[in-house]
Amino acid sequence: MNTQVWSDFLQQNWLVIVIALIVLFVVLNLVKTMVKWALVIIIIVAVVVYSGVSLEKIKDVVNDVKTEAVDNLKSDATNVMMKEAKEAKYTSDAAGNFTITTPNLEMKGQKGKDKVDVSLRGVSLGQWKISDTVQSFISESKNNSNVTSGK
Repeated sequence: MNTQVWSDFLQQNWLVIVIALIVLFVVLNLVKTMVKWALVIIIIVAVVVYSGVSLEKIKDVVNDVKTEAVDNLKSDATNVMMKEAKEAKYTSDAAGNFTITTPNLEMKGQKGKDKVDVSLRGVSLGQWKISDTVQSFISESKNNSNVTSGK
């Protein structure tokens, strides 16, 4: 999350946050039952609602972080693909399925299809369209390996 957003939020709502913390402290010290936790939750929800943070904003932030993380992983996978192309091992079977493995990357596809499944360090990055980079990786891995039939 962006630290500037949090900084602005704290600057604009510091008084409400301090009051909420004091009330929470009093509730935690005076109330000794399950009602205590209900009051704590109500106070936290009230501060969040008062601050203007909506579930939609939280969802947007989560989606932005997820998209950024996937983009970073795809970029890392492309870099690994280029660096480890010389170590890539290509195997295929009679049905036209192929697998390319390197120490950190695994790519699975089928001959004639325009997409491949890519995994980086065991984490699936989904299906990728066969771009020039991917095609060059596949070609180099075929050249590195004596293409084997069957697994």
